[in-house]
Amino acid sequence: MHKKDLIQRNPLRLLGDETEDILVDGGFGAVLARAGVGKTAFLVQLALDSLLRSRNVLHISLDAPVKKVGIWYEEVFRNMASHQDVKQIDQLWETILPHRFIMTFKVEGFSVLRLEERLTDLTEQGIFLPQVILIDGLPFDDTVRESLTHLKTLAKSWSVHVWFAVRTHRHEKPGPDGIPAPLLQVADLFEVAIQLQPEEQEIHVKVLKGGSTPSVSPELLLDPSTMLIKDKA
Repeated sequence: MHKKDLIQRNPLRLLGDETEDILVDGGFGAVLARAGVGKTAFLVQLALDSLLRSRNVLHISLDAPVKKVGIWYEEVFRNMASHQDVKQIDQLWETILPHRFIMTFKVEGFSVLRLEERLTDLTEQGIFLPQVILIDGLPFDDTVRESLTHLKTLAKSWSVHVWFAVRTHRHEKPGPDGIPAPLLQVADLFEVAIQLQPEEQEIHVKVLKGGSTPSVSPELLLDPSTMLIKDKA
């Protein structure tokens, strides 16, 4: 199996319109789950889908060092490639690495202004120009709207897709439309919201907003043993 086959067989393709992206340019997507359920693994698979299509991905972590994030990527990639019986895994891994850039901040030191400054440095020097940005560890508290509004403006001007890992809590009640509490006050800024919901021994991938039309929305699972996304069928 070659890279093209790996892309086409990725279950994430089912969340869009087969060959289309899940997000539009300048769009926001949220992956919501309780701690330890698999938000980062899901984000990494979103990133790998873009990397395999030779798109530049900027992964921003607010709670893990660069080395740890890199290990997540390699482990998920190798699990995914082995599961799909991909040949020459090492060579394929080396071809996608130049398209990935990992950036870390301390939570208290992160701001959209600081991100904009660092990103400007990277782009003006021709080091890296992202097409997809992942942000893992941003607290979705009462103050987050201002930052997200600023970032939304930048995302549209940069024509990038931005994905966030959003931590939910068991005791918080969702809104009437099923949107978890942390996203309620900023849901209007998001085109797509995906929830990882543990049910008995399975983790269900539920599209709460955006993605495929509800009538054809696929049933996807996150395998707890490999943390890979798979079609329930």
